Amino acid sequence: MGETTHQIEQAIPTGRIETERIIVNMGPHHPSTHGVLRIVLTLDGETVVDADPVFGYLHRGFEKLCEEGTYLQNVSLTDRLDYLAAMTNNWAYVTAVEKLAGIEVPERAEYIRVIVGELQRVASHCAAIGFFGNDIGTSFTPLMWLFRDREMVLDLFEMISGARMTYNYYRPGGVAADLTPEFIAETRKFLAHMPHSLDEIEGLLTGNEIVLSRCKKIGVIPLNRAISYGLSGPNLRASGLAFDLRKVLGYSVYPRMQFDVVTGTVGDTFDRYIVRVREIRESLKIIEQAIEQLPPGEFCTKLPINFRPPVGEALSRIEGPRGEIGFYIVSDGSIAPYRCHQRAPSFINLGIISELLKGLKVADAVVALASLDPVMGEVDR
Repeated sequence: MGETTHQIEQAIPTGRIETERIIVNMGPHHPSTHGVLRIVLTLDGETVVDADPVFGYLHRGFEKLCEEGTYLQNVSLTDRLDYLAAMTNNWAYVTAVEKLAGIEVPERAEYIRVIVGELQRVASHCAAIGFFGNDIGTSFTPLMWLFRDREMVLDLFEMISGARMTYNYYRPGGVAADLTPEFIAETRKFLAHMPHSLDEIEGLLTGNEIVLSRCKKIGVIPLNRAISYGLSGPNLRASGLAFDLRKVLGYSVYPRMQFDVVTGTVGDTFDRYIVRVREIRESLKIIEQAIEQLPPGEFCTKLPINFRPPVGEALSRIEGPRGEIGFYIVSDGSIAPYRCHQRAPSFINLGIISELLKGLKVADAVVALASLDPVMGEVDR
């Protein structure tokens, strides 16, 4: 005789089905790890129950190398840290040297630094949003469009520095070369082009049903956790705190610029995306104002190549595309720093990754990681 309905119901297991946990290495070769980052994932089915990040595959010994190079030579080393935002690394380093040696920066040089620094923020965010869209699975279209826009910025940087990624452009006391009329004209063309390009990108991504389902309420970082882990930049502001060193410290000529600090509300993956999009729009406003206000004068204070700062120490802090970049330099009175240490925002921001990825599906873990926008050059420094 066949089994009764009661017997069949008793045979069905209750509660969740126990599965064997497996360990999967994501990276260091995986394209979605944004560089040579390795994450050891412990999975229960498709769910991440533990995530152990492993750094150290791109160690460059930057801080030790600085003890051998002169203060000027070390500028070129900072290009290789966050290689998607080399200009802002230059800026943070030379600011520390200027504080250490009491070097005065000409007013024109400060405006040039702001123009170039904000162009770098735009280029960096273009890469961040493009790779983010690719990791979501929205095809290569947003990435290709944003890399087209990034190339326009790199063309501008090539005009003034001769390079496209590692610029060695900032100098203690100013910048290496003045802006040319051609640079100003091409920058104005870019300022006219970029808002329309952002509208097209947002048309593809911001209201896209797939993007919303993959980003909304995924990888939420509450504000108290963001602060506890020392997050900065767009990752912190996406959680709701309007903390931007351009406003808080008012360094360079930023107090003369009108711009808003963009924040999110939930701190999820979508907020981290949309904050970067809107920050590009604010950067365009800053660049336009700086060009209009650009004064005549010198672009750099003349210094001897092997100048010797007095014995002492100095700390710089600026707002980079990925958050707070800081350099701490100790001088013993020689031509090279006695010690040099960088506060790398990507390294600090990755501290939350274990907590962030737990409970997510593997596919969502990829998207959450992409929303942090890490660059491993400054992690394994």
